[in-house]
Amino acid sequence: MLSRGPGLAGLMLLAACNQSTSGGRADAPDPASQAKRDALTAGRAVTPASASPADDGQWIMPSKDYANTRFSGLTQIDKRNIGRLQVALSFTSGTTQGQESAPIVVGDTLYLVTPYPNTLYAIDLNKAVDPTAPVPTVKWKVNAMAASASQGEACCDGVNRGPTYANGTVYFNSLDSHTLAVDAKTGKLRWKTQVWDYTKGETMTMAPFVVGGKVIVGNSGAEFGARGGVAALNASDGSIAWKAYATGPDKDVLIDHATFKPFYPQYRGKDLGQHSWPGEAWKIGGGGTWGWISYDPEQDLVFHGTSNPSPWNHEVRPGDNLWTDAVFAREPATGKARWAYQYTPHDLWDHSGVNENIVLDLPWRGKVRKVIIRPERNGYVYVLDRTTGEVLAADQYVANTVSDGVDLKTGRLRHKPEMIPRRGKVVRNVCPNAPGAKDWSPSAFSKVTGWLYVPHNNLCMDWLLGKPNYIRGTPYIGVTPRFFPGPGGNAGEFMAWDPVNRRKAWTIKERWPVWSGAAVTASGIVFYGNLEGWFKAVDANNGKLLWQYQTGSGIIGQPTVFRGPDGREYVAIISGIGGWIGSMVSHDLDPRDPTAAKGWGNMTAELKKVTTKGAGTLFVFALPKASRSP
Repeated sequence: MLSRGPGLAGLMLLAACNQSTSGGRADAPDPASQAKRDALTAGRAVTPASASPADDGQWIMPSKDYANTRFSGLTQIDKRNIGRLQVALSFTSGTTQGQESAPIVVGDTLYLVTPYPNTLYAIDLNKAVDPTAPVPTVKWKVNAMAASASQGEACCDGVNRGPTYANGTVYFNSLDSHTLAVDAKTGKLRWKTQVWDYTKGETMTMAPFVVGGKVIVGNSGAEFGARGGVAALNASDGSIAWKAYATGPDKDVLIDHATFKPFYPQYRGKDLGQHSWPGEAWKIGGGGTWGWISYDPEQDLVFHGTSNPSPWNHEVRPGDNLWTDAVFAREPATGKARWAYQYTPHDLWDHSGVNENIVLDLPWRGKVRKVIIRPERNGYVYVLDRTTGEVLAADQYVANTVSDGVDLKTGRLRHKPEMIPRRGKVVRNVCPNAPGAKDWSPSAFSKVTGWLYVPHNNLCMDWLLGKPNYIRGTPYIGVTPRFFPGPGGNAGEFMAWDPVNRRKAWTIKERWPVWSGAAVTASGIVFYGNLEGWFKAVDANNGKLLWQYQTGSGIIGQPTVFRGPDGREYVAIISGIGGWIGSMVSHDLDPRDPTAAKGWGNMTAELKKVTTKGAGTLFVFALPKASRSP
């Protein structure tokens, strides 16, 4: 049996309905106890309390909680008063590369990390009280002193996705593959550990994930032939507790067949991370972990994805190329894999599998299933049983010309044979394109509506194979792509996804791909930003625009929501275009080259006309004191 979406014609119709809605209420009561019974009664997904506890007003990690909900329980800012939202604080770091960091908040302090050179700032929120003088006080800053040469090893700008707080310490990564631990109060460096070797293309852009005394980090670099991996450092001293690679023999992947029990039989063989590659290609096979990690305390398992195989040219790497484009369930203490599933076997299009795995309990055929839900780059929203790795559903959410759904009996994606690239022939109208239906930009899940709020793309491309040549520390791709907008002409969308009914609840068309993250509140407001610099608030129930603010540069960062030391609710975002999507602007690339920025030059040259290079500006918004609803 195949799991399919509405098809191309249906998707074009959905795109044409800019804000069509399905049933559901954004103001329904938030399920608090007996989550499984409530989920069945209400007919909606819920988060397990252990992975997403009640909101304390802080935002201590980019994903908000272990479940990766990016949900705030605060309600002071609501649909009646949001029109009066105003800047309470702003701060500029002066860094001009892409600003992807989430501003996190602990007590009265906001922390953010800049792109290269990766400076961690601690900002005093006690100053965010007077809107007539929103000048912040920097308590302290720590420069990671990342090696300048590491900028040349970053595939897609020297971005950083933010810091993480745990037990009095702030952790962050540097582009040159170090993890740093800093005293949250004083800024004193507690330790600094080199995890990978940037001279091989092994850089770090992800936010650390802290659980059970372990700081879990992974590398980037598949576009340089870097062998992907994930590692855990001991939070106390920075020593490396374990390291697991995405390719190679079982001992390197941390697969022990006494405890590794994948659902599908094709994953039960020995040393598949080696034997599913030709020769020793696995040693330069990619599979980095640079996206998001979630955690299920009930099972004591972390879930993390792996990126695309190296190189993009698939002809030089026959086989499934395990364990790239996959998700692993691992024990955080030991790193041992409990199960794994590969979203895109033998990836043809750079559809990296690093997106968020949101931990939910989902009504399913009269029962409640423990699941992870992931809007995947290959164009399908996946629902996996998080105890076994079984695919329960895989539903199409964008135009797709390259695959015919997922076989739920085998779990395998069905590539369309007629679209498989061959040397010397341009493959036309490949949808979704290399950045995929959705790149790294994280979704949010509302505990009120039970819906996901997903920033994503509507993109296609032409694809021409070339000859890849591996030279350590240099690009290893072997493809020339050219990107263009998908059906309807809009290159991006922001959608609400109903995971119970497995369909779009509503969608908003955007001219450009939506590269920012999302956040949603208990008062039914969703925040996200677009590449033209607009920071937006929309109604969680129907997508109606409630408020927007022009920040001056394209937004590719992550919004966060928190309670300040004065008791008010605040919303924060960092503005500054860049990353893969915005490098035409941030690096001032030549718009006459349609292949610039690995394919973006064909369509994002126009971005220079609608936005400007940023300087890393943090905006923190709040209501005037007199405007708070009773």
